[in-house]
Amino acid sequence: MAPFSIDTYLPGFPSIAETFGISVSKVTLSLSSFFVGIALGQVIYGPLLDRFGRKRPLYLGLILYLVATVGCYLSQSIETLVFFRFIQAIGSCSAGVVSMVMVRDLFPLGENAKIYSILTLVMGTSPMVAPTIGGVISAVFGWRMIFLVLFALAISLLIAVFVILPESKAPDKSHSLKLGEILRGYWAVLGVPQFLVYAIGGGFALSGLFAYISSSPAIFMKGYRVSNYKYGWIFAVVTVGFVGLGQLSRILSRFFKAEKIVFGAVVFMILLSLILLLGLILGWFGLFATAGMIFLILGCIGVLNPNAAALSMAPFDHNAGSAASLYGLFQWGIAGVISSVVSLLDSTSAVSLSLIIIGTGTISIMILFFGKAAFNKNNI
Repeated sequence: MAPFSIDTYLPGFPSIAETFGISVSKVTLSLSSFFVGIALGQVIYGPLLDRFGRKRPLYLGLILYLVATVGCYLSQSIETLVFFRFIQAIGSCSAGVVSMVMVRDLFPLGENAKIYSILTLVMGTSPMVAPTIGGVISAVFGWRMIFLVLFALAISLLIAVFVILPESKAPDKSHSLKLGEILRGYWAVLGVPQFLVYAIGGGFALSGLFAYISSSPAIFMKGYRVSNYKYGWIFAVVTVGFVGLGQLSRILSRFFKAEKIVFGAVVFMILLSLILLLGLILGWFGLFATAGMIFLILGCIGVLNPNAAALSMAPFDHNAGSAASLYGLFQWGIAGVISSVVSLLDSTSAVSLSLIIIGTGTISIMILFFGKAAFNKNNI
């Protein structure tokens, strides 16, 4: 739900800007509000998943999504669109949290990284097809029609959840919904150093993906002056790096521990971003070279993401819902901040994108290195 809700309407940014008489960078605020909504919405579903099982909270989220999508379709100002995108995000994030928790429910701990990698592959169909679909819809029918398509998708998923998806964990009344108990549950998760290191460190690394998503309309459609239709194809091909190269994680896991895969992927991400920055400054890279370098950078993020998720969730069983919620909070919260920075920069060059990825990658490396050293020392 979340990836498709993001990627489908990206090609419509210029049309939305024209409709409301604003710049494309201001339209990006509707993307930032979506990231913030997903981040805050995570904490709602964790306790509900632990108390009521996995499916009932998912129904709640999908219904909320449907209502908000109608609001997006009817929006008459950017402020209204930003608000309903925020509500839409709160609804959509239920699917992401449930996915994380159900992997932890249904598969052996040692296989979690592999399953998260496969899950990324399935989710990756969104960035491969959604921008192209969105570009065609926006060009032929206008940007509002995109939200009708999202509405139809959510209806289909709601039916599929009801008919096909099995319940992976029975309701557990021992999980209290009193605020004090919920906060103590979250505090217990935050007290696990391994979770903090890989959720926050992985979150900063993953934010490079969302920096690209936020800045790509301006970079390609304004900077390189490609049409919204061509942008959809470029976005799809580039994002294959995140999905396709990310599947290398399953091969690498045969030879390396997950901790080393995460660290190595971040190092390569930073090095490739430095090459991209140098190439852009010296005028070596045009449209295709820039897209190719971003392809490789996103591939590094695709390799580290499932391993960081598996390492974050590994210590939890009884309160897996709360852990998945906090993991999502860190991931999407950091993404929301980074995407807001992108909108403020209002840049049509990939130079800003490379600088942001270098910065977030460096923060990630520091957290992974010093954080892991600290909790290993405590374990000794």
